[in-house]
Amino acid sequence: MSALELVSVTKAYGETIAVDAITHNFASGSYSCLLGPSGCGKSSTLRMIAGHEVVTEGDILLGSANITDLPPAKRGTAMMFQNYALFPHLSVVDNVAFSQKMQGVEKKARRARAMELLELVHMEDYSERVPDQLSGGQQQRVALARALVTEPQILLLDEPLSALDPFLRTRMRAELKKLQRELGISFIHVTHSQDEALALADDIIVMNNAVIEQSGAPQQVFNAPTSEFVARFIGGHNVMKTDAGLMAVRTDRVQMARGTTGAADEALSATVRDVEFLGSVVNISLDGGPTGDLIATLPDSRFFDQPVEIGESVFLSWKAEDAHHLAA
Repeated sequence: MSALELVSVTKAYGETIAVDAITHNFASGSYSCLLGPSGCGKSSTLRMIAGHEVVTEGDILLGSANITDLPPAKRGTAMMFQNYALFPHLSVVDNVAFSQKMQGVEKKARRARAMELLELVHMEDYSERVPDQLSGGQQQRVALARALVTEPQILLLDEPLSALDPFLRTRMRAELKKLQRELGISFIHVTHSQDEALALADDIIVMNNAVIEQSGAPQQVFNAPTSEFVARFIGGHNVMKTDAGLMAVRTDRVQMARGTTGAADEALSATVRDVEFLGSVVNISLDGGPTGDLIATLPDSRFFDQPVEIGESVFLSWKAEDAHHLAA
């Protein structure tokens, strides 16, 4: 079932088109990531869904309701902002309860509801502190509780992990996914991090130059990119120019040898340009001549059994089924 549908949604700022007639269905109870570089239109899309930006053309449907022109508070969505936007002078519990206070809910009831949400995000012991007394990760949990207190049908998250250090970012994304499963509501999460999208999403929507370049399950988008942009942006792929056009091959599917084995249909000659040790794997950067720059990703054990040196000539090959032709 579709929780949210964008129908030819466009956002223009004067002559500049930030989002160009995009259409997409977000499944009910799913975790979706809008992924792309800065300026691609992903944040403008999220803000239109939230009602913080006016839709220039098109419609936004939530269930059976057209919410395109509704104010943010009446849409059935809630937004968690990148900077968390907590009120510095209010306690944690009063921050979470603030929207209910504005709705006229009496103090005892709204504080009780706020404490339920703080328990959900494991922040009940910090209820009387103010934001300056919390770490970045703790502030994020409070912002999450505040967004959820209105019981939205969809939670919108604008780069929610970008301000956290790498260790905390990894931990918090696991907690976000766990929370989404427990709540059973749809999350739509904007990010420029490929790793974040792959780890979190049921559905990745890759945006570029104001349009959706490709969407689908993480495994599908990663294993079978349909365009050069997606192959390069999602990472982990070599994009090669061949007589038949452009082709992508995952870097970990490239086999490297000092001599041709005769097993592959063809072997490509390349020169080692750099070797990068990344713990469990080693990335070998290669000059493929007319084919362009390439990377072979090898397990660390395989590389150190037969290490290669910068400047050394090697031969590369791959299975035919691991090569994906890309749209022009």
